[in-house]
Amino acid sequence: MPSRYGASRKQRGFTLIELMIVLAILAILLAVALPAWQNQVKRAKRTAAQAEMMDIANRQQQYLLSNRSYMDTTVLAGTGFTLDADVSQNYSYTVVPNNAVAPPTFVITFTALGGQATDGNLTLNEQGVGTPAEKWDR
Repeated sequence: MPSRYGASRKQRGFTLIELMIVLAILAILLAVALPAWQNQVKRAKRTAAQAEMMDIANRQQQYLLSNRSYMDTTVLAGTGFTLDADVSQNYSYTVVPNNAVAPPTFVITFTALGGQATDGNLTLNEQGVGTPAEKWDR
C-alpha cells in the first residue's frame, strides 16, 4: 500500500511559488513593454498632427497664390477646413499670418492636449520648417 504522500500521488495545478514566479515575470515584461508602447502611440498621434499641419501649409500656399496673403485660423475654418477627429482630440491649432511683411509669413501651432501634452507642441512655418526639430526628423 503506497503511503499517503508517496510517489504514486498525481500533482494537480500549480504551487503558490510557481504562480508567484510567473506573475513576477509578467510584471517585469509589462514594466518594460508599457512605456515603449505608450511612446509609439504618442509618436503615431504626432505624425497624424504633422500630416494635418502639412495640409494646412498646402492650403496656405494655394490661398497665397489667389489672394496675395495668408489665412488666419478664422479664415481657414471659413473655407470648410476641420481637423481630423483623432487629431482634434489630441491637439488644438492656431494659424497666425504676418501679411504686413514682404514676402508674407505664417506660423501654424498645434498645442498638445491631454495625454499628448507630455509630447509637447508643434509648429510649422511657411518655409516648411517644423519645431522642435527632433520631433520632425523622425
